[in-house]
Amino acid sequence: GGIESPTAGADVAVIGGVIAAVVFVLICLLVVMVRYMYRHKGTYHTNEAKGTEFAESADAALKNDPALQEAVDESKKEYFI
Repeated sequence: GGIESPTAGADVAVIGGVIAAVVFVLICLLVVMVRYMYRHKGTYHTNEAKGTEFAESADAALKNDPALQEAVDESKKEYFI
């Protein structure tokens, strides 16, 4: 057989402890990332005018928008799609 030194068992214990600590930290990071992604799911905000989803046409939606009350000219309508 092989000759084992008395510090061989201590070296294995230290390596095992380091591996266990790294695995513990990785699991904690995974839990934090999953929780963050779950809490911030669906937080997409648009800058569309309020109430335009019920308008019968684009013209009616734009006329009712308070931010656009100062329209330039009715004959110069532009729509961006």
